[in-house]
Parts: sequence; structure tokens; C-alpha cells
Amino acid sequence: MRKNVAILVVNPVNGIGLFQYLETLYENKIPYKTFAVAETTGVRTNSGILIQTDDTVAGLKQNSDDFQALVFSCGDAMPKFVENADKPFNQDMLAVIGRFAAKGHMLVGHCVAALLFDNFSECKGKKVAQHPFIKPLLTRCVGTNEEFVVDRNMFTARDENTLPKLMPKLLEALQAE
Repeated sequence: MRKNVAILVVNPVNGIGLFQYLETLYENKIPYKTFAVAETTGVRTNSGILIQTDDTVAGLKQNSDDFQALVFSCGDAMPKFVENADKPFNQDMLAVIGRFAAKGHMLVGHCVAALLFDNFSECKGKKVAQHPFIKPLLTRCVGTNEEFVVDRNMFTARDENTLPKLMPKLLEALQAE
């Protein structure tokens, strides 16, 4: 049974990373929906292209049980998160990631995704690939210099350039019975 995937799309999002997830899932007939980490469903890529997501993260928070995997699609995530830390959509994003972590569902991401996953005790001791700048900030996850890492339910890539190396492992897990 193919797993249903929820994709968190930050605003602005790194289009290169997001489109790699979308194309891989679409081409392999993996069901997914996109959720804006924003107040509305319209988000922009770092280069300014407007994208309409299926819903907002608030909608995912209400329906998270419909999904078995969560993808965090990076962009200018951390600067925007810090700028909007008190906004409900960022609080909803953390709550959703926490629910997926608590249930042992798949957590997938690249770049600074590991820093967000690091917030949850369920991720303690798990190896992650992450952007080199955030490695000193990890307190629960174990940062590596690898291009990608799969550690049980966590699938991480260092950046959007290493995502293609992670995708075969991700697809295998998403298509597993």
C-alpha cells in the first residue's frame, strides 16, 4: 500500500527542492497533498514564482491522520521561521511535525529540516544529513557530513543538490507494504 504524503511548503520555498519532491511523487503515483506554512495557500518560490498549495498547515493539523509521511520542503525556512515564530502557522507546523514524530511516521526533508526534526524527543540519537551551517545547533539528532541519511523513519538530504540520491530510498519506503 502506497503511503499518503503531506508536503509542508514554506513561504518562500526553494523551488528546486520542492519540484524534485513533487515530480518524484507524481511520476511514481505516490499520493500527496501540499500544505502552505502560511496564512493562505499561495506561496512563492525563492525566485518569485507563485504556487497554489492544496491547503494550509492548519488544514493538515486537523487531518494529519490521513497521512503516513511528512515532507518538509525547505526555502528561506529558518529566517522566516524566526521572523514569524509567534504566528499560528508556525506553531501549527511544529505541532504537525511533532504528531508525525510521535507516531513514528516518516519524516523527510533536506537542508534545515533536521533542525526542525531535532525539536522532538522521538528523533533523539537518529542520524541526519543537514546543511553544514546547522550541524552545531543540533541537540537531539546526530548530524553527519553525508549527502543523505536514512535512519529508521527519518529521510534527510544535505541540500537540494543531494536530494536525487535520497529519492530511490524514499520511494522504496513509500511503496512498501
